[in-house]
Amino acid sequence: MARAIWTGAISFGLVSIPVGLFSATSDHTIHFHQFERDTSDRIRYQRINERTGEEVDYSDIVKGREVGDGEIVLVEQDELADIAPGRSRTLDIETFVDLDEIDPIFFQKTYWLAPTDERYARPYALLREAMTRTNRAGIATFVMRGKEYLTALRADGDVLALETLFFADEIRDRSSLDLPGGVKPKGKELDMATGLIEAMSGEWKPEDFRDTYTERVEKLSEDKRKGREVVTEAEPPEPTAMSDLIAALERSVADAKGGGKSQKGSQKSSQKDAQKKRNGSPDLSELSKADLAKMARELDIKGRSSMSRAKLEKAVAEASSEGSRKAS
Repeated sequence: MARAIWTGAISFGLVSIPVGLFSATSDHTIHFHQFERDTSDRIRYQRINERTGEEVDYSDIVKGREVGDGEIVLVEQDELADIAPGRSRTLDIETFVDLDEIDPIFFQKTYWLAPTDERYARPYALLREAMTRTNRAGIATFVMRGKEYLTALRADGDVLALETLFFADEIRDRSSLDLPGGVKPKGKELDMATGLIEAMSGEWKPEDFRDTYTERVEKLSEDKRKGREVVTEAEPPEPTAMSDLIAALERSVADAKGGGKSQKGSQKSSQKDAQKKRNGSPDLSELSKADLAKMARELDIKGRSSMSRAKLEKAVAEASSEGSRKAS
């Protein structure tokens, strides 16, 4: 059974639900040891007192902070825990917000929350289902391992997920970047780029992607172990010359579409355009997921944030049809 990395309680209003916090992700990065070149001698780090040159036991180390003029304040771990004893055991939900309104830049890391006992399954499920129905996330703060976290609790199927968030003052100001704000793409270039994005669009299937760099590192290690020749990867492509931009876009669109549109595909597109003009409404099959999500928000479709593109299209179509019947 998975072991909780934190235990406490979700608190909203006068309701308190004991829960455990579990890691939702794992890191499969290959980690290396350090060795002296041309030897098998490990390089290790020690905790050395810079004045005496002697090694210090971990239990004798405390935290310290410079507060100005060379003065240092030493702080024990127990003292850090004592200044926020309740907050280190409670997830205090302060407000509920529309999940779609949280900018992805704020998301940091995902955890699962689970009730610590079957007795708390009912209020846990009640909170989860209520947030699913309203498409809301609970904004809460709590303290873990000496750090305060801003979090968003959200429903994810049959479990409550906790997303740690960056605080607003941790998001860097992008005004210092040298952005091409004065450049306004238009005409054929923009049409071709839009067409390329549409041609390359598809459903989000995370299982289709894997960490190929880790696989290359593993192969490198195995090749060196067996004395095989190490094959290097090709160099990255050269930047596209501005004079070749249109040609590169055209070739990219053709490749993405498998060699261009067939006559049958062109006829089908023409039929869609004609139908679009007759109905006076957009063809949902041609809209991006972002466009469908925006329509779902306007139609107040519940649970839209967790829907795939296909489910969004179906939900928007049904809601639009229902709205049209009511209007008539």
